[in-house]
Amino acid sequence: MYLYNLTLQKGTGVTHAVHGNFSGGKQQEVLLSRGKSLELLRPDPNTGKVHTLMSTEIFGCIRALMAFRLTGGTKDYIVVGSDSGRIVILEFNPTKNSLEKVHQETFGKSGCRRIVPGQYFAIDPKGRAVMIGAVEKQKLAYIMNRDAQARLTISSPLEAHKSNALTYHMVGVDVGFDNPMFACLEIDYEEADLDPSGDAAQRTQQTLTFYELDLGLNHVVRKYSEPLEEHANFLVSVPGGNDGPSGVLICSENYLTYKNLGDQHDIRCPIPRRRNDLDDPERGMIFICSATHRTKSMYFFLLQTEQGDIFKITLETDDDVVSEIKLKYFDTVPPATAMCVLKTGFLFVASEFGNHYLYQIAHLGDDDDEPEFSSAMPLEEGETFFFAPRALKNLVLVDELPSFAPIITSQVADLANEDTPQLYVLCGRGPRSTLRVLRHGLEVSEMAVSELPGNPNAVWTVKKRADDEFDAYIIVSFVNATLVLSIGETVEEVTDSGFLGTTPTLCCAALGDDALVQVYPDGIRHIRSDKRVNEWKAPGKKSITKCAVNQRQVVITLSGRELVYFEMDPTGELNEYTERSEMPAEIMCMALGTVPEGEQRSWFLAVGLADNTVRILSLDPNNCLSPCSMQALPSPAESLCLVEMGHTESTTSAGGPLDDDVPQRSGGSNKGTIYLNIGLSNGVLLRTVLDPVSGDLADTRTRYLGSRPVKLFRIRMQGAEAVLAMSSRTWLSYYHQNRFHLTPLSYETLEYASGFSSEQCSEGIVAISTNTLRILALEKLGAVFNQVAFPLQFTPRTFAIHPDTGRMLIAETDHNAYTEETKNARKEQMAEEMRSAAGEEERDLAKEMANAFINEVLPEDVFSAPKAGLGLWASQIRCLDAMHGQTMFTIPLTQNEAIMSMALLKFSIAADNRYYLAVGIAKDLQLNPRISQGGCIDVYKIDPTCSSIEFMHRTETEDIPGALCGFQGRLLAGCGRMLRIYDLGKKKLLRKCENKHIPYQIVNIQAMGHRVYVSDVQESVFFIRYRRAENQLIIFADDTHPRWVTATTLLDYDTIAIADKFGNLSIQRLPHAVTDDVDDDPTGTKSLWDRGLLSGASQKSENICSFHVGEIIMSLQKATLIPGGSEALIYATLSGTVGAFVPFTSREDYDFFQHLEMHMRNENPPLCGRDHLSYRSSYYPVKNVLDGDLCEQYLSIEAAKQKSIASDMFRTPNQICKKLEDIRTRYAF
Repeated sequence: MYLYNLTLQKGTGVTHAVHGNFSGGKQQEVLLSRGKSLELLRPDPNTGKVHTLMSTEIFGCIRALMAFRLTGGTKDYIVVGSDSGRIVILEFNPTKNSLEKVHQETFGKSGCRRIVPGQYFAIDPKGRAVMIGAVEKQKLAYIMNRDAQARLTISSPLEAHKSNALTYHMVGVDVGFDNPMFACLEIDYEEADLDPSGDAAQRTQQTLTFYELDLGLNHVVRKYSEPLEEHANFLVSVPGGNDGPSGVLICSENYLTYKNLGDQHDIRCPIPRRRNDLDDPERGMIFICSATHRTKSMYFFLLQTEQGDIFKITLETDDDVVSEIKLKYFDTVPPATAMCVLKTGFLFVASEFGNHYLYQIAHLGDDDDEPEFSSAMPLEEGETFFFAPRALKNLVLVDELPSFAPIITSQVADLANEDTPQLYVLCGRGPRSTLRVLRHGLEVSEMAVSELPGNPNAVWTVKKRADDEFDAYIIVSFVNATLVLSIGETVEEVTDSGFLGTTPTLCCAALGDDALVQVYPDGIRHIRSDKRVNEWKAPGKKSITKCAVNQRQVVITLSGRELVYFEMDPTGELNEYTERSEMPAEIMCMALGTVPEGEQRSWFLAVGLADNTVRILSLDPNNCLSPCSMQALPSPAESLCLVEMGHTESTTSAGGPLDDDVPQRSGGSNKGTIYLNIGLSNGVLLRTVLDPVSGDLADTRTRYLGSRPVKLFRIRMQGAEAVLAMSSRTWLSYYHQNRFHLTPLSYETLEYASGFSSEQCSEGIVAISTNTLRILALEKLGAVFNQVAFPLQFTPRTFAIHPDTGRMLIAETDHNAYTEETKNARKEQMAEEMRSAAGEEERDLAKEMANAFINEVLPEDVFSAPKAGLGLWASQIRCLDAMHGQTMFTIPLTQNEAIMSMALLKFSIAADNRYYLAVGIAKDLQLNPRISQGGCIDVYKIDPTCSSIEFMHRTETEDIPGALCGFQGRLLAGCGRMLRIYDLGKKKLLRKCENKHIPYQIVNIQAMGHRVYVSDVQESVFFIRYRRAENQLIIFADDTHPRWVTATTLLDYDTIAIADKFGNLSIQRLPHAVTDDVDDDPTGTKSLWDRGLLSGASQKSENICSFHVGEIIMSLQKATLIPGGSEALIYATLSGTVGAFVPFTSREDYDFFQHLEMHMRNENPPLCGRDHLSYRSSYYPVKNVLDGDLCEQYLSIEAAKQKSIASDMFRTPNQICKKLEDIRTRYAF
């Protein structure tokens, strides 16, 4: 078996975010690391929408990311620490729209190791040096400079190693132009290591150490070190030089401390807490993330606590000595991994879990009535300040970037009966959890919908002048009339436009600089700018049936076969070309391209005929309407569209990405390729390349769109031409980030459309559907899925789909959480304490406050759920109708019961043909060390409509039921390391059979036929045969390697796909020689496991595929994603990636892609210096899996490299691109 790995949806979780002027202009961008890929975003300062400029896979693990700028420079560079053992400096090239490697210096082994640097980065604020550190021992400093050509140079590394030292964080201290200085949080564990009693480990203190890089002597000195009172988690550098006092802010548990060298004494301030917080009172409070904003005149810090509250922090100075720290509550946003304050006044928040947000900072919070806390205020030791959280006041949400991370589990199913399956994904954590329904398609935002007096059959938009920015008229054609609407503040009907309203219209367009043309069945109406009208009447009894129009040319068909061609002369008149041309069959459709800039005419006319052909006719005046080429079609053409695609002009008006000068295969650097799109009457879209000189057609791509004939419309998207294709679904074909996309719109069926541009919506679509006119906008180009999200209360763990109704049963469980009941009891208790603590005078006031506290409800999805303490669990079962998102019922469990597993099954003994829900529950579970008070299995009976559920009974188990599965009308349960078969009894489940030979803990059970496939937490999968006659579960085969299983799925009776917690996927298959009928010992005295092999079963499964995905796979499923497609292995990862492993159907395909992958490894090595082969073989050597992500980078490398790879493979670049597109569209999108 050979597989090809395709990423359908790139990871959406963000591990690092930095901002800077990477493109060298005035605008700031944000660079995100998504674990194993880099993405560059630009927030539009006018609209606040975030645009993705580029995204690239780096085939490595990004551990640290920083932006820096050389002194006096205007452009920011990016320095990346990864698992490659190399420091890499990148620069963004806006003309190629890609990141380029400026420097790559090797310093250590690859892989994420303890003593190889790459985990921490610190940059001197003036950009003169960078320090890169490991978790333990090693630190290296590099000096940055410029050479004579103003190119960035990098020095040899200077060592600052210290044995037995663990590093927690490091920053560059701002010292102006003195020697660069770095501050590190370290701990020395030498004593603790040598002391067996453990006392020294208790006494060990964390130290703050300053390292100075002496530029004169060219080495690093350990300048100063002092022990810290509290354990700190990160440092924030304070502006220095002329801008501020320099030094660092130390964020530690419950305290914020300012330290600096010299005369400065420490300033410390407690971290404020929420008033009347339900959290565990013993719990410390820490800051988790920070952002610094500095201008010429001032600076401040935004620090966020783990509850999501942001504080604005300012320092009061007296002669460059800090006298106090001031904190002020700013706002509450979701807890973040990184925050970036941009110069345009935006705050970008990369959330730990769930969607990322862009806020506008509306106020700096200086003049509100929020109390300000200061380190100068007198407080007892251990006391702190209190504040009341509130809704957003200083921040305004302007954009949201959807993120599926973390995906807990997912399933592909067509519950909505839409032909195309949906992806149901459980994601998020705690009260921000959601169930998301993902559909392949672009999200459409409706700007306006208005009803029309009848059912129209076509719609167009026209501008009054060619250089107008916005459209002036919308023209709607009915069976016997034409309606003209003018576009202004509102859209209203006009009668003085010059268009003929008493006839249907075949086409209308802007002609020349300022004229309009209307083609109707009886003639052509040419409307000049001064409202003069020229008419051309159709001769005799003939009428016009089809037409094609562009800025300077009009072509019409008279009574089916005769072509008449008009061209505009320099005076603006339309002149008919003398000869008319008769076609050999009836003309079904025609298309003209747009007139290229600086030319008189479009040189070719495409005509689709009833004899299943498309012909290209020349419009050259020397041989006008003479045939150039022809292509036979499988069925008649319904519509044609000529577009130039593959280059994008840099348009800032649309806020689109600057993809100019994308190198193209058609020679010129900024010329796109002309494509003829052919929509067939059988629902197929063909895309063919038209040669701009000879008019030949070549390189046809095919795609099935739907059951109706395909109609095509040319529109503009992001400043470039795109094609809207309408069948039973509407599709958009566009070019985005160096590749073609053909994506359906997630919207109802449309019948006719045209581009639309107005002040409110610069790039929209006006379309008709039955008797309505709709104005639509597409904002999220490049997106694969659009999503509908339904909120959940706790972290979802697993779900089951009720087969008869399609409703979902979701198990939700949170650690460190209260159930509603406990929460209310705790509130009551705190309110009672408030009342009783008050004296005589304040009694009434205290009562009021207590009542207000009980009635106050802070939405937990905004303000986070209270942290109850370790070992406290809250769980519930929810039944959800995924179509409408309504919850049918929830069943809360009591405090400290955690749902660990769930299965939907039928019991054959019950004979009622009803589904039962078995739920495995752990009681009072502590995670570290793992201790529990046993567990239990609850059984519920589900009513046939799945609208209610009846509790049957609870069965206690001595260990936690980690996995449940229905098996031959009974229940298989993995309780700890016991595998048991239970049957349904009256009062509880009855134990029928068990196997005690799984080594550690069962985490997953799959069953098929008589076989059971059991996953152990760290010993991979065991293959077990149930022998009914002897009532025995016998292990007949197992794996040779340990694997820490996270998800499995069966591919067939002998083959299972296994994902592990290190990000690997492997496929195990039982060899033909393996037998599950172990009969050679009839007495049963010498049981099978006594004469095992490699201390396991006597037979072993063999590994047929291995691949390192690089993210933890949480769900695996064999499914088809597109109607009529083939099955693929779909996976979803913790970081929000959705991907597929697709099987090769022929050896020839496998060889082709294997060679392409090999060439790509040599020609286009990964950006961060990791070797691609060793990355994909991080744990087990990669076997029989090819990396589609690497192969698809072929589409975005420069043309010269494309050509050289193609010639080495005896192909053309177009053939390779076609192969890449085909394998994608055969299985997915």
